[in-house]
Amino acid sequence: MTTFLGMPTTAPRGVGNLRGDESFPAAAHKALGNAQLRRNLGHATATIRAKSGAVIGELPDWQELRTAGSALKADTMARLPELLLQLEENVTAAGGVVHWAADANEANRIVAELVRATGENRVIKVKSMATQEIGLNEALEAAGIEPVETDLAELIVQLGHDKPSHILVPAIHRNRSEIREIFLREMPGVDPALTDEPVILAGAARRYLRETFLSTRVAVSGANFAVAETGTLAVLESEGNGRMCLTLPETLITVMGVEKLVPTWQDLEVFLQLLPRASTGERMNPYTSMWTGVTPGDGPQNFHLVLLDNGRSAVLADEVGRQALHCIRCSACLNVCPVYERTGGHAYGSVYPGPIGAVLSPQLTGVEDNASLPYASSLCGACFDACPVKIDIPSILVHLRNEVPHPRTEKALMRAAAYTMDHPKLYEAAQHAAKLSKVAGRRLPPPLSGWTASRDLPEPPSETFRDWWAKR
Repeated sequence: MTTFLGMPTTAPRGVGNLRGDESFPAAAHKALGNAQLRRNLGHATATIRAKSGAVIGELPDWQELRTAGSALKADTMARLPELLLQLEENVTAAGGVVHWAADANEANRIVAELVRATGENRVIKVKSMATQEIGLNEALEAAGIEPVETDLAELIVQLGHDKPSHILVPAIHRNRSEIREIFLREMPGVDPALTDEPVILAGAARRYLRETFLSTRVAVSGANFAVAETGTLAVLESEGNGRMCLTLPETLITVMGVEKLVPTWQDLEVFLQLLPRASTGERMNPYTSMWTGVTPGDGPQNFHLVLLDNGRSAVLADEVGRQALHCIRCSACLNVCPVYERTGGHAYGSVYPGPIGAVLSPQLTGVEDNASLPYASSLCGACFDACPVKIDIPSILVHLRNEVPHPRTEKALMRAAAYTMDHPKLYEAAQHAAKLSKVAGRRLPPPLSGWTASRDLPEPPSETFRDWWAKR
């Protein structure tokens, strides 16, 4: 068995909030019946697309930046083991402590033990896809520790006992009247006369969070990037809550997927241009926080970095699928996807929704556990055009569809088709026989009816190419 920094590549696939309770088609069918959801999604994604397109259009070298970002990610994945060891060495030299977690259970155990060691029973959290992936909030609650989300959208989701439905805007499926109801019902000390004006709602959240920031001694964050060369971690955010979490507490625990590395400090130049434009439609993030280990008398005096595998080694071993690890979590692919815009993120049954979720979640868990997700796409290619690091999502989807367990009937039909196409006389006879489908209509009978349940059977031409050629 091959290993990746001591962790088997066939190791426990990812666990946590990655597996759906029902198939995508069933969940999408329910979502399509929610008119309010579709209005919320349509308005939000159109707004983000327009804003992002405007700032991207300002850069004459955008395509060159995309190419550079893609090349840097490919180089990082090719040298990931040595770069991770370099990161560990530099974080440790700067006063931090590095922990390795093979899966979600191990990562949750490490974080819970670190919090217990401080004697605290509450943590403040920076928005983090990795901690959502492993179900950290649920694990902390089970250990008697209260996690408090400080990102406004994440706070809305948490107070609403909900799940995120977008990478960038987790509460994209909620409108302001729904948010008001959640705050009135769940937020301690909220004004009963609260209105649904955005400024008023934000003010209520600010008052609630300010006390929490000032009285909580432990914070948990994710990381957008980690620099192997210096041991520096970076978090990019728009509200300032991250800056509060990263500077005020005495102890900071960062949970980071092992793929978030960049080799050198200079490499950040590329990604700090790509990420804000592709995600929030800004030229730069309002808050870009970076820290290297521990600085005496300034910021947290105890820093722990938990490096999370949780199925990533298995993804890295797939020469086609490993592109999914290039993702910088910008959400650009969600904002242009016609499927996501109509179904929303909950239909994907994973913390990673949309096109990137359709390729990442099945690989992290094993394709058989999320077999319907590779089909949650029309293969239009809009996601590839929008991706700031050029992840070829359509090609990965096709690759994963080939990995999905197929019914015996389908396998038999594909073998028969391959045999027919390999024998010219038989293929010619099949072409003539296909003309009979005009009599059968545009639907196939069972057991082939599943194929035509959502598409018309193409009408064959009245004359085959071979017949046309013979006449001429």
